[in-house]
Amino acid sequence: MNQVIRDKLDLLPQRPGVYLMKGEGGEILYVGKAKVLRNRVRSYFTGTHDTKTQVLVSQIRDFEYIVTDTVAEALLLECNLIKQHQPPYNIMLRDDKSYPYIKLTKERHPRLQIVRQVKRDGAKYFGPYPNATSAQATKRLLDRLYPLRKCKTLKKQVCLYYHIHQCLAPCVYDVDEATYEAMAKEISHFLNGGHQDVVRELEQKMQAAAESLEFERAAELRDLIRHIEQVMQEQKVTWTDGIDRDVFGFAEDRGLLSVQVFFVRNGKLIERQVQIAPHFDDPLTDFMSFVEQFYHERVDLPKEILLPEGVPSEALAMVVDAKVLQPKRGPKRDLVDLACENARQALAEKIQLIDRNLDRTLGAVMELGQVLAIQPPRRIEAFDNSNFQGVDAVSAMVVFIDGKPAKSEYRKYKIRSTQGPDDYEAIREVVRRRYSRLVREQKPLPDLVVIDGGKGQLRAALSVLEGELGLEIPVCGLAKDERHRTSQLFFMDEEEPVRIERHSPAFYLLERIQDEVHRFAVEFHRLRRSKTGFQSILDEIPGVGPERKKAILRRFGSLKAVAAAQPEDFRGLGIGDKLAREIVARVREELAARKQADGEMEISSEAPFS
Repeated sequence: MNQVIRDKLDLLPQRPGVYLMKGEGGEILYVGKAKVLRNRVRSYFTGTHDTKTQVLVSQIRDFEYIVTDTVAEALLLECNLIKQHQPPYNIMLRDDKSYPYIKLTKERHPRLQIVRQVKRDGAKYFGPYPNATSAQATKRLLDRLYPLRKCKTLKKQVCLYYHIHQCLAPCVYDVDEATYEAMAKEISHFLNGGHQDVVRELEQKMQAAAESLEFERAAELRDLIRHIEQVMQEQKVTWTDGIDRDVFGFAEDRGLLSVQVFFVRNGKLIERQVQIAPHFDDPLTDFMSFVEQFYHERVDLPKEILLPEGVPSEALAMVVDAKVLQPKRGPKRDLVDLACENARQALAEKIQLIDRNLDRTLGAVMELGQVLAIQPPRRIEAFDNSNFQGVDAVSAMVVFIDGKPAKSEYRKYKIRSTQGPDDYEAIREVVRRRYSRLVREQKPLPDLVVIDGGKGQLRAALSVLEGELGLEIPVCGLAKDERHRTSQLFFMDEEEPVRIERHSPAFYLLERIQDEVHRFAVEFHRLRRSKTGFQSILDEIPGVGPERKKAILRRFGSLKAVAAAQPEDFRGLGIGDKLAREIVARVREELAARKQADGEMEISSEAPFS
């Protein structure tokens, strides 16, 4: 703890508010709220903490705070600041998925729509529905039952919907408000559980049609009844009171927080949502932070919000227009327990998958160490070269730690000293640059270096590491067969390839490393060619000097843009139509050549075969 933090801790007020923890560069690491700022903020720097909180505290270099009058104001401010800054150590509501609703618009001639946002616009909203398919099916059903208008703007004459009795044609005929009000009332009744009344009415009409020998009409009504029952079928979990509820449960383990939400609408459990994310504060505090963000600025609130017993929900109850309950017994408690159990199940599954993946990757690392008779290579660095006929030669390095790629440590190299397609010298250069720098800066060396190539490339790397730098780092080379697949593993100065089971975890790890470094090198090479190739082709065209070349580069920016241009596009650059046609023709030739070359690169551009 630095002196700035010590001094500021002594000045903290005993008031509610929001605090912002900051890192080395002033970036906001964490935003929190407190009933008493002095007690809450000081708690981070006193006493003992678990590992994840220690990680956060170790990065704090400063903090600031904002005093509020109430805890409710602090809650709203905290949500706004988290949304604005997205601090890395806050539990984040990452899933911005919104569920579809059916909207009955408030217009002179209302219509039904599928929307994903509920607004205070006087319209009626029904839902949410589990997915867009369910909402669309329900809307199509309502369109068949209630003849509201379908078009966004009124037409000058009646359309097909009028002729099939699905619209009252307000574009031509006057429709009084009472008719629309009656339909709106019926739609509300239908969607709020009254569809059984509609079914009974349709069944009576079907019987009457059958008795009148109107069999086609009776069959049509029968199909409509089946469709209603299919679309509106009840869920397995139902409540007789028909109250809209959101039910929350959570579980915590290994620094991960699992939050489960059940959406109960019209007494039916229609959807659930689960989110699992790392957390760095007390589980109860981070859980409530999730819930508070969940309802921040939301309009479509349920009647009740059910939470597990013992969570700090006072601030939430102050700011949402809904009952916030922590049921202790009865059916509501059972539903909360069910949400918590689902949260535990989801978290257990997540952890098991993590453990399996860890066992798989670390197992491959351990096996590779056994195959090469070295310590398990926890850190592996791999190199590959890429060029096309010696032009724009580059090299790339990827890093794998514990069997997983560490992409933030990848490096790209432009080959400086090598002229032409000399792959061995390119290997020497990039290995020399990489490890002379690590030695100079006294940084840790890798446990294993992988060279994409056979014996020649391997010996080139060893000549630098052992002969020039005097380093004892295990080095292996990966050669490929005629089908461009990893086939042989060479280690140090051994003449014969190392025997390794092709379907073993260690072999799959090496194959993955080789594919990754090849991908990274080819991407860098193509990027470099795209930047240098444009300028080089312009240099070869008579009549295009330095100033015109700059103007073309500024105007078009890429070869594809020039190839698609017309002669008149060059007139503003002071280039005549004849020269413009020559430029476009040469660029198109270059693109065609590159397309053919890229096909060859997929086979021959990497180090051992370029």
